[in-house]
Amino acid sequence: MPNLPVVAIIGRPNVGKSTLFNRLVGKKLALVDDRPGVTRDRREGDASLIGLDFRVIDTAGYEDQDAASLPGRMRQQTEAAVAQADVALFLIDARAGIVPLDAEIARWLRGSTTPIVLVANKAEGRAGESGIIEALGLGLGDPVQLSAEHGEGMGELFEALLPLLEPDGQAPAEEPPEDDEFYEKGPLKLAIIGRPNAGKSTLINRMLGEERLITGPEAGITRDSIAIDWMWEGRPVRLIDTAGMRKRALVQDKLEKLSVADALHAIDFAEVVVLLLDATRGLEAQDLRIADAALQEGRALIVAINKWDVAENGSSLFNGIRGALEEGLSQVKGLPVLTVSAATGKGIDTLIQVAFDTREAWSRRVGTGELNRWFEKAVDANPPPAPGGKRIKLRYLTQAKTRPPGFVLFGTRVDQLPMSYQRYLINGIRRDLGFGAVPVRLTLRAPKNPFDR
Repeated sequence: MPNLPVVAIIGRPNVGKSTLFNRLVGKKLALVDDRPGVTRDRREGDASLIGLDFRVIDTAGYEDQDAASLPGRMRQQTEAAVAQADVALFLIDARAGIVPLDAEIARWLRGSTTPIVLVANKAEGRAGESGIIEALGLGLGDPVQLSAEHGEGMGELFEALLPLLEPDGQAPAEEPPEDDEFYEKGPLKLAIIGRPNAGKSTLINRMLGEERLITGPEAGITRDSIAIDWMWEGRPVRLIDTAGMRKRALVQDKLEKLSVADALHAIDFAEVVVLLLDATRGLEAQDLRIADAALQEGRALIVAINKWDVAENGSSLFNGIRGALEEGLSQVKGLPVLTVSAATGKGIDTLIQVAFDTREAWSRRVGTGELNRWFEKAVDANPPPAPGGKRIKLRYLTQAKTRPPGFVLFGTRVDQLPMSYQRYLINGIRRDLGFGAVPVRLTLRAPKNPFDR
């Protein structure tokens, strides 16, 4: 994959940064709402603008607040994004005109070494004309006029970016693909989920070795699901941080509902999901609901107990959590339960290794011959029941899909096969054929009767 140039979108709150980000990446990745301050963490995506490819970063609204406050920590993330970028798009609201905070941001940007493109958003119609004229006084050149919501002005933005991203006017040559066994499957897509304040963002920061995500004592800091590419011992990983999920009855705010929906959407695109528990709070019913949502989507699940460095009565806590998981998630026996500390980094390497091993099992395919030799032994050891005195005849088993593994069982009267016997087969497949604790799907199918009219 080529190393794409990086473009950061910055500006004060509510000028349309996330709307422009979504327009450039071609999908609604970032949460958008009328209220200011929706975006908090840096969000990245691959953008294409009239054939010009680049990596775009959506940032939090820039605010002049104390560095220790939440807005101050958000500003530090924005400053880091500008330092990383090849070009920064400074967005203003043409309809609102230039406000003192815009002038302050412009003063900061004029001292930056990163090239700046001034962009006047919401410039459709005549309502933004005065704001565009005021923007000339910022000392950053003529603004590019566009409407991120309606897609107007994208051609002008392309013309402004082209000489900065490709000075010779030529598209960058693609790098040859990596000839590495780890790249054949692509990066491990690893989502971290859990209740608010379990330490999800802190854990990812510890993995990356930098303060990439905003953390703090406030609950619910993370709103968007943030995907970050990382290398672990030469193996690619895509880490996905998600918003904390509270009980549905407690979620009343529209923005929190959007954040939870975004977290559930992130689970759909993950391969392995880590349910992060807080060792100081133990396992709660909400944790089981979150875990069940991941299993229902067919994702491979790992349970990690965070803050283990401050846990009390560790042995009884661990055994209690494992027992509650066995009872509450009876559809998947033997889930991996690990202990980690986001504060010290202990247990992180073990967690990642288990995640790779779990993905291997989740992607495993068993040959039809091996599968049916096992199947015949399983049926001989425990024949299916005969409801009403009529025997259920099971013919053969085949694997129809992977990720998650799905099997199709053919036989007569399979519609009368009890769930208990289906669980017997599923548990045997997991135990004997190397699938471990990943979700396994079993579909029953009877051959068509040619005389059944």
